[in-house]
Amino acid sequence: MKTVFQRAHIVSPDVDLPDASLVVADGVVIGLYLPGEVIPEREFGPASGDVECYDLGGDLLLPGFFDIHTHGGANHDFCDATPEALAAFARHKLTQGVTSFLGTTLTLPEARLAEVFAQAQIFQRGNRDGADMPAIHLEGPFIAPDCAGAQNPAYLRQPEIGLVDRLASLFPISKVSYSIELDHDLSLVRQLVARGIMPAVAHSQATYEQFTQSRLLGLRHMSHFCNVMSPLHHLHFGLVGGGLLHQDVFVELICDGVHLCPEMIQLLFAVIGCERIMLITDSMRAAGMPDGAYELGGLPVTVREGCARIANGRVAGSTLLFHRGLQRVRRLTQLPLAQLVKTTAWNQARSLGFADRGKIAPGFRADLVRMSADLEPKQVWVAGQKRL
Repeated sequence: MKTVFQRAHIVSPDVDLPDASLVVADGVVIGLYLPGEVIPEREFGPASGDVECYDLGGDLLLPGFFDIHTHGGANHDFCDATPEALAAFARHKLTQGVTSFLGTTLTLPEARLAEVFAQAQIFQRGNRDGADMPAIHLEGPFIAPDCAGAQNPAYLRQPEIGLVDRLASLFPISKVSYSIELDHDLSLVRQLVARGIMPAVAHSQATYEQFTQSRLLGLRHMSHFCNVMSPLHHLHFGLVGGGLLHQDVFVELICDGVHLCPEMIQLLFAVIGCERIMLITDSMRAAGMPDGAYELGGLPVTVREGCARIANGRVAGSTLLFHRGLQRVRRLTQLPLAQLVKTTAWNQARSLGFADRGKIAPGFRADLVRMSADLEPKQVWVAGQKRL
């Protein structure tokens, strides 16, 4: 089975091709044809087998988005650990143009986390109508009490690679976010890197010196950059300073209008640039839902005007939809879309070792999102299969 896309405005990292064509076979891009090029007859001839054609009429065709930090949406949480919740969560990501995501955990007891991982394995094995979930992002429970944010303080614990190994035996872990100041002997960062898992600093008041030590050993991600993180100071450089300075570190941004002010988003794109920024949602179950009362990891949450907070006033994740974040960034930065799409999937994929996604090019998975000119998702394909 082949799928042909015609009259597509294809935008991929460093690529902007109006009126282009694309051919997909067995879930992989096999041909990209420039404006004015004719698709070879063999793609449509009798030997080509069944062919499904889409005339996009000039609509945008982008690499499907990769949300590597997302807890929930549509009134479901990844840690609900039910087949219904996982299926609804994955389908909801599609409506945002997301074709891949890392289900992201909360700080919970190990027994509960094991249930989450076991259900994730069952879900992904039978996932036929949602976004792809190739791995899990373990956020917590290795978090310093003073930096818990909206993580449940009852279940915080010291870093332990054994917990990571036990959970990873149930379903792959791609990334672990933790307070690096708790890793006193730097054993966790070493052990994560040895296992091919990305260490990420989060919920941390670590010093710049502590960050530098972990970075030299392989830490390359900074989760929800600037949020619950030691700030930049002209005498104490902090984690924010480290993310600004070092060119080998990727930073996650929540561009929902709550976690970062407009000027900060503009500054980060001007200083860090599209090569190292990764847009995320950090969404909780209220994403895509009306204001009201919700729950996050056992803590009550109130959502007002789209902002989620726990009882003490701390922000509790976001209600952001992925494409809305991209819309906001495009409006604030005025950067070309061929640059901005590096921040929606390509940086996430290459930094975490998913070499098969993040671009529209021959040999890459056909994870695609058709969008209007104002970046509203219209159709989504996951590995060549139409799922929205």
